[in-house]
Order: sequence, then structure tokens, then C-alpha cells
Amino acid sequence: MAIPYFEDLEIWKSARELTNKIYSITGSSAFSKDFGLRDQIRRASVSIMSNIAEGYERSGNQELIQFLSIAKGSCGEVRCQLYIAIDQKYVDKKEGDQLIDSCKKISIMINNFMEYLKRSPYKGPKYKQPPRKSMKEEVEQIMKDLNIKKNKT
Repeated sequence: MAIPYFEDLEIWKSARELTNKIYSITGSSAFSKDFGLRDQIRRASVSIMSNIAEGYERSGNQELIQFLSIAKGSCGEVRCQLYIAIDQKYVDKKEGDQLIDSCKKISIMINNFMEYLKRSPYKGPKYKQPPRKSMKEEVEQIMKDLNIKKNKT
């Protein structure tokens, strides 16, 4: 079964978790005062999850691969900036190394997804699924379902 939303992708969930950790470590101590590095590492971490999402919402595998490649590059950028943060003592080495490992895992996940897509025989508009309902239609359906359940109890 196809995954209908980028929020359901494990690589996007991992990138989101990494971004939250980056925001956490950059919001405290001396790191928060190094505005250039703080802002750059935040932008790079946001870029990982944003490019996964944007690529997934595009029309086919080739565009998705292109955006995944950008996300992978941003993941390398975050890793590099974490080394700077460790060297400058903005981040404890153990915590920094854990974040670097997270980046490496995300890079591997992105690479594996790209390789899968390259081998896939289907290259056109994704998944041949019927068009999704608009957000308004989805909310209305949820409300309708809730009312039906409420009335049954």
C-alpha cells in the first residue's frame, strides 16, 4: 500500500526528530549566542525535512530523487556544523556524536530510498492513487464520522 502523506515516511519523522534536537541544543548556552552557526545549522536541519516533504509532494520519482539529494546534502551540512559545535565546546562531545550518528543514519535512509526509487519501474505520477480530498473535505469527513460515533453512543 502506498504511503499517502509525507508525514508517514520514516525518513521524514527521523529528520523532524533531528530538527527538534538541533533547535534544543542551539537554544541554550553559548551556542545561542553564535548567531551565524546557530541559524545555519537550524536552516540546514529544516532543509532536510522540508526537501523530503516537498519532493514527496511532487509528481514523480525523478523529482522526488532530486529533492532527496538536496535533503541528503543538507544532512551532511548539519553533520559538518555539529563538528564545529563540538570543537567550539557548544555541545558536549557525547551529545554531538549522537547527533552526528543520527545524521549518518538519516543520510543512509535517504540514500536507500533514492536507490529504491531509481530501480522502480514506475516513473510517472506517483502511485496512481485517486486524487486526495481537499483538507476541508477531509475535516468534514472526520467531523461526520465523529458525529456518527457520538450519536451511536
